[in-house]
Amino acid sequence: MSLPEAERRALIATAHALADAAREETLAHFRSDGLSADNKVTTHFDPVTIADRAAETRMRAILAERRPQDAILGEEFGPVAGTSGLTWVIDPIDGTRSYLSGTPTWGVLISVADASGPLFGLIDQPFIGERFAGGFGTAEVIGPMGHRPLRARAPRPLSEAILFTTFPEVGTAEDGAAFTRVKTKARLTRYGLDCYAYALIAAGQIDLVIEAGLQTYDVHAPIAVIEAAGGIVTDWQGRPALSGGHVLAAANRAVHAEAMAVLNG
Repeated sequence: MSLPEAERRALIATAHALADAAREETLAHFRSDGLSADNKVTTHFDPVTIADRAAETRMRAILAERRPQDAILGEEFGPVAGTSGLTWVIDPIDGTRSYLSGTPTWGVLISVADASGPLFGLIDQPFIGERFAGGFGTAEVIGPMGHRPLRARAPRPLSEAILFTTFPEVGTAEDGAAFTRVKTKARLTRYGLDCYAYALIAAGQIDLVIEAGLQTYDVHAPIAVIEAAGGIVTDWQGRPALSGGHVLAAANRAVHAEAMAVLNG
């Protein structure tokens, strides 16, 4: 979708307004005494807290006021239909387990997409105060070190790569075996970090993130930010990963191709 410059500026401003509101709601409860969580499923621990619901409620209220013509897809509440052809994809806390644990690696994910995929996205870490933005010609991080451009790493062999994942927490045994094949060839593997790992790709700090079992709201903002920084995000077969599932995010096409070949045996 081709959008006029004024519309792009309005969308960027709205995304930042959503992130500001979500920061306020999530920080109000982070590391607070007595913070508890409900479990959304019966097969494993998939927590949701008062902060998840409060942040998404605030974001939806802002969208209802500023962008009533746009659709909404969020993690905690039902989808809202729109008429503009644009959809806001929001995850109020990506990494609720990390949030409950008090670690500063969870984040707020916000993106606006058309039928082709995300156009602009934010990965926001409220406690650290870092906000990674990508799309509409923007690729920057705003935080304690000021404004800096985002640029993913230049190609280097898989044998020199830094890899992040949440395995073995996610995925099937077969998924885990595929991941292990890549892990054994990478220089360094670290675990966890949720959406913050994707931000590190865009910031040029790491080379790869490999995941499974993701949802649409988990991937849209990371796709926007990483692609704006020069990286690539696909599924494990190199196809678009707009619906989540198996995701391979990479700093560049060379390391992406090498990792994908190993993933697929």
